[in-house]
Amino acid sequence: MPDDLVPDDLWERIAPLLPPRPARRSRFPGRTPIDDRVALGGVLFVLRTNVSWRDVPAETIGCSGITCWRRLREWTEAGVWPRLHALLLTELRAAHLLDMDDVAVDGSHVRALKRGAHTGPSPVDRGRSGSKHHVLVDRHGTPLAVTLTGGNRHDVTQLLPLIEAIPRIRGRRGRPRRRPRRVFADRGYDYDKYRALLRRRGITPKIARRGVAHGSGLGKVRWVVERAFAWLHQFKRLRVRSEVRADLHQGLLELACSIICLRRLRKSF
Repeated sequence: MPDDLVPDDLWERIAPLLPPRPARRSRFPGRTPIDDRVALGGVLFVLRTNVSWRDVPAETIGCSGITCWRRLREWTEAGVWPRLHALLLTELRAAHLLDMDDVAVDGSHVRALKRGAHTGPSPVDRGRSGSKHHVLVDRHGTPLAVTLTGGNRHDVTQLLPLIEAIPRIRGRRGRPRRRPRRVFADRGYDYDKYRALLRRRGITPKIARRGVAHGSGLGKVRWVVERAFAWLHQFKRLRVRSEVRADLHQGLLELACSIICLRRLRKSF
């Protein structure tokens, strides 16, 4: 069953990034550690189904949900997920499947069931505790960067952090690619200060103006970011934030982005 939960192509990319397990003692070694692939299968099971960690079916997965949570914590602290995402973006660029000239950005509210870092009163959910997912995608809707903030943070505050979060993407001759040429955004990002900051970085802002009638035409390019949110929220664990620790929820977001990138790679074969 774990092999079904963790496809071979995903495991081949993740396995080299995982920190090595500590050597067992020769005397009184204790229990045999759970295999990493088994634990990863449990993490993916939770990501897709949104069951609580304590309700993970150990008979089906091969280990307890608490073990899966501990491995998720360990791998998140080791920085596995950003490296996996960067690796898959590099493969996409090498396959000519990444178009970074035009990117789109947006944010989406999710309810936070428990308090923790990067939560706040959501203005679109009657002040209930919530968080925001902020995503930057390429012309095809492939996630390039994702950040997590409190539900009361304005979308525009994450515009530059998302730009800076784009990894150095190799895969082609020459310097690694990190900067887009144009950024498309809705009226929530309509601030001249941020337009100027983008231009200083050599990026042309394509942002709708507030107070102007709809029909700017930007939606022809921006719709891919809305589709990216639909892809992300197919992973039920991301529809509502259940993790108290913000870094673990961020790690699940980055893992979901990596899976989306891998799906795009599969379609090219």
